Amino acid sequence: MLYHLSQFIIHWGVTALALWVASQVFHGLTFTSRQSLFVAALLLGFANAIIRPVFIFFTLPLTLITFGFFLLVINALMVMLVAALVPGFKVSGFWTAFFVSIFVAIFSFFIGLFLFQSGSDSLVMPMHQGVLI
Repeated sequence: MLYHLSQFIIHWGVTALALWVASQVFHGLTFTSRQSLFVAALLLGFANAIIRPVFIFFTLPLTLITFGFFLLVINALMVMLVAALVPGFKVSGFWTAFFVSIFVAIFSFFIGLFLFQSGSDSLVMPMHQGVLI
């Protein structure tokens, strides 16, 4: 149980970091407080886990016709949905959400490469001669 909680907190932190970096890169994405950043990261995780699969199911024919590119639109819609629900989280428009969703996915992927071993869900702690760094 504690292991799953730590995994959840790490993913939440990575998403929050990715959103914060995205807000520094994209001028159309703003957070008024740290609280809005963390709530947005939490809700984005829930939206991607619960609502996104439903959207994917109902738009499967369109996704197949576009060879999967419509998934990028669904990702942008998830960012826009979270921005509509979280006070203090603003996205200037669809295209900002579109590129932010791509940025967050790529950024999170690369951070995940450093944090998690490939092929397992365990956290990697860098070791140097038997001592944690």
